[in-house]
Amino acid sequence: MPEKIDFSKVSFLIVDQNKLSTQLIRDILAMLEVTRVRSVTSVARARNVLRGEPVDIIITEYHMEPETGIDLIDWIRTGMDSPDRMIPIIMLTANSEEEYVMRARDRGVTEFLAKPFNVEGLYRRLVSVIARPRAFVNIDDYFGPDRRRRQVDYGGPDRRRAD
Repeated sequence: MPEKIDFSKVSFLIVDQNKLSTQLIRDILAMLEVTRVRSVTSVARARNVLRGEPVDIIITEYHMEPETGIDLIDWIRTGMDSPDRMIPIIMLTANSEEEYVMRARDRGVTEFLAKPFNVEGLYRRLVSVIARPRAFVNIDDYFGPDRRRRQVDYGGPDRRRAD
């Protein structure tokens, strides 16, 4: 059974240069009774919004100019002036090839959604970041949500618990 979430209490920032994509996301959020949505067309504008007001979830396109959604993730997760390093980030892109997914994951994206997407796909990602947030990991070259999606029993050598 899907979780019941009061989306009217959640604020969103959409970062996308494509007006049609932005409008589609806004329409879906409106169906979910979201009342607080800001949208911008560049990473620079997103930084300004994030410095000035709290946002609960970011939905960003991968491909933008002159800076990309990856640049935005880098700033949020590792920037000294990032207002919230742990904010959930949903990455949208028409490129769902493994290299794009892995690059976004390794930079600290919370969820990845391939275009074209549907209402159910976006809804599932939103429920995931709100109802089932992943723990954050801070190691030498990575800060972001735990990249492991599931726990797998491992009985081989060098298991950390056995060391």
